[in-house]
Amino acid sequence: MGLLNNNNLRWKMAALLCFASALNYIDRNTLAILAPTIQKELHWTDVDYANITALFVFSYTIMYAISGRIIDRIGTRKGFAYSVGSWSLVSVLHAFANSVGQFSIARFFLGITESANFPAGVKSVTEWFPMKERALAVGIFSAGSAIGATLAVPLVTFIAIAWGWRMAFVITGALGFVWLLLWLRFYYLPEHNKRISNEEKAIILQDEVTKIDQIHSSAVGIKWILMRKESWGCFAGRIFIDPVVYFFIFWIPKYLHDVQGLSLAEIGVTAWLPYAAMGIGTILGGYFPKILIERKNWSLNKARKTIMLIASLAIPVFCFALTLKVSPIAAVLFMSGIMLSHGLWSNITLPTEVFSKKIQATVTGIGGTLGGMMSVITQKLIGITVGSHSYLPIFIFIGSAYLVAFILVQVLIGKIGKIQELQTQ
Repeated sequence: MGLLNNNNLRWKMAALLCFASALNYIDRNTLAILAPTIQKELHWTDVDYANITALFVFSYTIMYAISGRIIDRIGTRKGFAYSVGSWSLVSVLHAFANSVGQFSIARFFLGITESANFPAGVKSVTEWFPMKERALAVGIFSAGSAIGATLAVPLVTFIAIAWGWRMAFVITGALGFVWLLLWLRFYYLPEHNKRISNEEKAIILQDEVTKIDQIHSSAVGIKWILMRKESWGCFAGRIFIDPVVYFFIFWIPKYLHDVQGLSLAEIGVTAWLPYAAMGIGTILGGYFPKILIERKNWSLNKARKTIMLIASLAIPVFCFALTLKVSPIAAVLFMSGIMLSHGLWSNITLPTEVFSKKIQATVTGIGGTLGGMMSVITQKLIGITVGSHSYLPIFIFIGSAYLVAFILVQVLIGKIGKIQELQTQ
């Protein structure tokens, strides 16, 4: 009980959010890891598997915006609990599927239930952290994605070898219920949490931006959000950058095989490095601005945009290097540099630095849906481009995407750290 009873309770909440994000990626990646085994046993074709995964992407993308609105309506404690409990149950139910149709249904509902993870996590950060710490807190939360992606392969593989692939779904899904117990036991808003010290409560609730958040009405329409140029500054960070992340998630192994000539075993040894680098980058993307604010007395706007600009300039350099004839290990390191820089950019943090916490989940959800839709389009274009030409156009897009997004943030949002006044319905 005493573990959560000190002046760092907010950082333990960030760790709990990181745990949720890790589970989110473990559960979504379990099928991908087990696919060859399941295909062999149930006689799937590659087309069958592609159709199953497509349903997940479709439901996840569409539901992202809807789940964000729901989280804003019912609150993070209930909303996150419903989401994690539901996706954990759906993950376990994969173990009882025996046909393409049954797996398709399971993946469809997994996409629906997992879609609330990022809207709920980002909103939780705004509830527990003052403005200057939000980028770091979101970074810790987002790092869970990289941790989950990194841990999923050894964890799922070990369970499947030891007890069979069905038990892998059961055990990884059951981990979510452990998280659920912790969440319901410990997560309350700072003003209602009995474990928080008066000193820490003052840090959170006396922050000027937090005070503004508290007096805003929650009755804000979707139309108002879509009409704000600041919203589209936040959305730009998802529209241009999310496709890059999906490229690395789905295409790193193929690139290393097709271009660098690595075997499956060699890919298994090296391909995790970019994901680990992304996790480190998400934390540093919040840590560096915090240090600049506290030690150099920089404004949040200056600190965040400096780190974003450095990352935006570094990525084209890494992309150019990948267009040259380089060794496999160099290629992996350059990819890791891109993913580290992506983490530094912290695109998912922007809504917390621009809008009231009353609409955090909604703005995050809409941005996620738009980024997902753009990613679906770019995935098709990537397949055509790689098949007909090479990876060169892909790296040109990646090298320019962050610079374009940075310019749009500068033009549309303006000053980061200034919470926009809300217009109620």
